[in-house]
Amino acid sequence: MTVTPSSVLGHVFGYDTFRGQQRAIIDAVVAGKDALVLMPTGGGKSLCYQVPALVRPGVAVVISPLIALMQDQVDGLRQLGVRAAFLNSSLAADSQAQIEGELQAGQIDLLYLAPERLLQARNLQLLSQLQIALFAIDEAHCVSQWGHDFRQDYLQLENLQQHFPGIPRIALTATADERTRQEIIDRLQLWHAEVFLDGFDRPNIYYAIAAKNNARQQLLAFLEGHRNEAGIVYCMSRRKVEETAAWLQQQGWDALPYHAGLDPSLRAGYQDRFLREDAVIMVATIAFGMGIDKPDVRFVAHLDLPKSIEAYYQETGRAGRDGLAADAWMVYGLQDVVRLQQMQANSPGSEQHKRLEKHKLDALLGMCEVISCRRQVLLRYFGEAAPEPCGNCDTCLLPPRSWDATEAAQKLLSCVYRTGQRFGVGHVVDVLLGHDTEKIRRFGHDQLSTYGIGPELTGPQWRSLVRQLVVRGVLRVDMEGFSALQLTEASRPLLRSEVQLLLREEQERGKRRSSKLAQPRLEPGDMPLWQALRDCRKRLAEQQGVPPYVIFHDASLRDMLRLRPRNRQELLQVSGVGDSKLEKYGDQFLAVIARVDADSVDWG
Repeated sequence: MTVTPSSVLGHVFGYDTFRGQQRAIIDAVVAGKDALVLMPTGGGKSLCYQVPALVRPGVAVVISPLIALMQDQVDGLRQLGVRAAFLNSSLAADSQAQIEGELQAGQIDLLYLAPERLLQARNLQLLSQLQIALFAIDEAHCVSQWGHDFRQDYLQLENLQQHFPGIPRIALTATADERTRQEIIDRLQLWHAEVFLDGFDRPNIYYAIAAKNNARQQLLAFLEGHRNEAGIVYCMSRRKVEETAAWLQQQGWDALPYHAGLDPSLRAGYQDRFLREDAVIMVATIAFGMGIDKPDVRFVAHLDLPKSIEAYYQETGRAGRDGLAADAWMVYGLQDVVRLQQMQANSPGSEQHKRLEKHKLDALLGMCEVISCRRQVLLRYFGEAAPEPCGNCDTCLLPPRSWDATEAAQKLLSCVYRTGQRFGVGHVVDVLLGHDTEKIRRFGHDQLSTYGIGPELTGPQWRSLVRQLVVRGVLRVDMEGFSALQLTEASRPLLRSEVQLLLREEQERGKRRSSKLAQPRLEPGDMPLWQALRDCRKRLAEQQGVPPYVIFHDASLRDMLRLRPRNRQELLQVSGVGDSKLEKYGDQFLAVIARVDADSVDWG
C-alpha cells in the first residue's frame, strides 16, 4: 500500500481531515522543502512533522528544548504504533546503545534530541551514518535573543544546513511576532523556506483580567468553577509559589509547587503527578510549562503579571490544547506594574533591549486596561486582524463602563505635587480622603489645599486611578525613593485640561456568563458512561505507566459518548482512534459502552 499523508492521518492518528494549513505544510516538507510554521498551541503543529516523518524514508530528528517531556512525547507516539525514541542524559549507557543500534538498523521513525546534544561530535557521527527524513525544530522562538524564551543552545542550530545539506528543515512555534519570525529565519538560515502563518487565535479560551482585590479570595472564587479539573496557577516568585500551593492545600485543593529551586527529583515527581492525574493544580513560576503536552488543562490563572503579551499568550496557551473550553484568568495590581518596571530598569541589557521590553510591557498593560474586546487587542499585537469582537472574553460578555476621570486625575496629580512627590500611594490617598493620621499631621498635610478634596471616590477607586495613570505613563513610581509617586511630562496636558481622560470603571466581576464557544456540559444521563469511559482509560494508563491522555484525549471520549459505537468499524469513526489504538483498546471501550448502555435500559 502506498503511504500518503492522508493514509497516515487516518490509520495512524485516527483523524479524517487535516486542519487549517496542515496539508499544505506537510506537502511542502514531504516534497523536501524547508518551512517555518507559526500555529497556535493546540492547532496540530506536531502533525506537521510527524506525518512527513512517516511518509518520507529515513528517520526524522525532532529538536525539543525540554528533556523532561521527551518521554511523554515518545510514549504517545508508541501508543499509535509509531517507532519513536529519544536520546538524552536521562538514559543509561546500555539503553542509549540499544537505541543507537535500532537507529542504524532503520528501526526508528522519529528521534527526539535536545539542541545541546544534536551537534555533539558523537551524535553528528551517528546521524551522518543514517538516512535523515527531516529535521523538526520545535519551539523555534527559543532562537530569538529578543524573545521571552531565548536558549543559547538554539544558536548552534544555524549549522544544521552545513552538516546536512539538502535535508528539509521545519521550524515550528506558537509565539512569534514579525520581528521574532525574521530572526528565526535569519539565525536558522531558512531564507528559502515557505512561511505558514496559521493564526494566533485560540477561540476555545475565555480571557478574563481583573484588578487585584484580595487575590487569594479572588482565586478561590475562580477555582470553584473548576472543581475536579487540572490547571496551572502562575506566580512571579518562588516564595509566592510555595506559599500559594500550601494555602490551596489548606483550602482542600490538590495543589503542588513547581519552581527551579526545588530538588530536581521532587520537581520531576510533581510534574509527573500533574501529567498523570486528573485534577492536580500546579502552582508554578515560568520554569514550568514549555512543551507541556497535557491536553486537558482546563484553566491557567495568573496571580502576577507576566512580562509581555508573548509570555502571557504562551502561558495561557497551555490551557485547552484539546480544543475544549478553557479559561485564562488573571489579576494584577500596581505593585505588579512597579516591580516589572523596576526589573526592566535594572536589567543588564542594552538601551535598545530595554526600550523593546518597555514596549512589550506597555502592550500587555494596554490589554489589561482595555474597554473593548481583549482578543482583538491580543491578535492585533501579533499582526492579525480580528474585525469582530470575539464574544468569548470578559469585556465582550460583561462590557465594562468607562468614566471621565479627568477631574479626579487632576486632583490626584495636584495632591502628589503638593505633598512634594515624596510619598507612596497610601499616604496620597489618605490626604485626598481627609484621613486623620499621625503621618499627615507630622508633615502638615492637613493644611494643604488638596486635603479632603476626594470624597467622591473610595480608597480602592483612588488606588485604581493611580494604577491606570502609572500604566499610561502619567505617573511614575520612584523605587529608589520608597515607592514615591512622581509626575511625568505626560501630566502637564492633563493638569492644564488640554486632554480628556476616559478610564475603565472598576466593578465587581460576577461569574462568567455562558460563551457562545463554551463546551456544552454533559447531560445527567451521559454521566454514567462518561465516568465509565474515564475509569477504563485510567485503568489502562496505570497498567502501562503513562498519563491517561496518552490512551485517549477527553475529546475522543466525548466523541464516544456522542456516537455510541457498537463495533470496531463504528469506533474508527471516533476522532483519535487509529489502527493501533483500535487494536489495543477497541474491544475494552466497546465493552464499556455496551455494558453502560444496557444498564441504562428501563426494562419496565
